[in-house]
Amino acid sequence: MPRTDARRGALYALIALTLIWSYNWIVMKQALQYSGPFAFSALRYVFGTAVLFGLMLLRRESLAPPPLKPALAIGLTQTAGFQALVQLALVGGGAGRTALLAYTMPFWVVLLAWFALRERPSARQWFCLAAAAPGLICVLEPWRGLGGLRSTALALAGGLSWAVSVVLAKRLFARGTVEPLQLTAWQMLLGTLALVALALLIPERPIDWAPSYVAALAYNAVLPSGIAWALWLFIVQRLPTHVAGMTSLAVPITGVLLAWAILGERPDAAETAGIALIAAALLTLNLAPRRG
Repeated sequence: MPRTDARRGALYALIALTLIWSYNWIVMKQALQYSGPFAFSALRYVFGTAVLFGLMLLRRESLAPPPLKPALAIGLTQTAGFQALVQLALVGGGAGRTALLAYTMPFWVVLLAWFALRERPSARQWFCLAAAAPGLICVLEPWRGLGGLRSTALALAGGLSWAVSVVLAKRLFARGTVEPLQLTAWQMLLGTLALVALALLIPERPIDWAPSYVAALAYNAVLPSGIAWALWLFIVQRLPTHVAGMTSLAVPITGVLLAWAILGERPDAAETAGIALIAAALLTLNLAPRRG
């Protein structure tokens, strides 16, 4: 596939991913009224894994596993580590703003890719990071409180865990023998085993199998936990590591806009300024002319 077509496909995938994951913050907020966070996380990924393997069968793709050690490392960091750390942060702190701390991932990715993959950011990319960082702070508004030091540290660790998985996946894709759907399904299977163990070990309230909870679980199984993670690894495969990381910042700002439209949570002046800064950084990153 030509480089321009590959990048265009990745950007289309990013648009779909942004809409799916942004709306899912609203769905998860509603679902946690009916069950504990670990039970919901385990169930959504159990069903999400089944969806991915079913999709592989429909596409008549080989079910052969990718190299197991890298797949296990990605599963533990992307599926289990990221999800468990963010859910723990949500339990002890303010839901929306604490969850958004996970989107410090792009900043971790830039540093990790520089050292692990030798992808040194250009001056323009440093400029975009410098513009996006205060934008994210404005959206988070830490001066209003983030649920305490423990919750903040857990959410930041979740972002770091996700960033590690991005670098590990990029390194595995560099071998040229793994497809995004194949890797997504197998890493999710391995990571889900860890989430199921956590759900069994950590006491939580019984699940209320209300129709709203079943609908939220079905949505998560098919889209956010299944297809969206396959789209994410497709993006990681097609785009430079730091670009893939930075473009994920579209999710929290779209989430703020959807919360405004659906829940009536109108962004204040600081959030509006933050959205503008992040949007400008993303436009500069993806639309500016490229050399070479």
